[in-house]
Amino acid sequence: MSMRHMAKVQRGAALAVAAVLALALAGCGGGDDKKPKDESKPQASESQAGGTQSSAPSATSTPTQVLATVNGEGGMVLTINSAAREAGGFLTVSGQLKNTGTAPFVNTAPWRGNELNASGVSVAGVTLVDKAGKKRYYVLRDTEGRCLCTTGLAIIESGQVLPFFAQFPAPPTGTTEVEFSLPTFAMATVKLSG
Repeated sequence: MSMRHMAKVQRGAALAVAAVLALALAGCGGGDDKKPKDESKPQASESQAGGTQSSAPSATSTPTQVLATVNGEGGMVLTINSAAREAGGFLTVSGQLKNTGTAPFVNTAPWRGNELNASGVSVAGVTLVDKAGKKRYYVLRDTEGRCLCTTGLAIIESGQVLPFFAQFPAPPTGTTEVEFSLPTFAMATVKLSG
């Protein structure tokens, strides 16, 4: 290989590296940090306790409606804010989990139940019971066997509030309420909307 050809190759490699670095730096830019945040615009939620699935409904800072509040072990409290039927025959139950205890809560493994281990630490063990229709509903799962529910709940720090959601097949339209059950929490009767 001639010296001139070798110099062209080295120059091309240097340009390629410079281009990759420029793209990487451009991707890392987050805008002007000196600008004050616009409090009226909603901010993207940060990953919490290892993250939740991207299809999880976002938690609001002050939910307006409380359908049920149930206590669990170690100071854990689950507040259910919505149980709504959706297009496509789904029912989504959503709310918030809060650690009201003084220590981090780590016993989240029972919440996943026994069936959906592919979801990792999650709330896949939650069920709904339609007493009138004499039917139990389990959390839906995706094509890879993961639950359509909150995941990544390994440790919940004292005072921490995390969004909760779980999707189920929708009960018949005549069903107006269901029994909600999450392992280690008390049972609750939840009214359905939609």
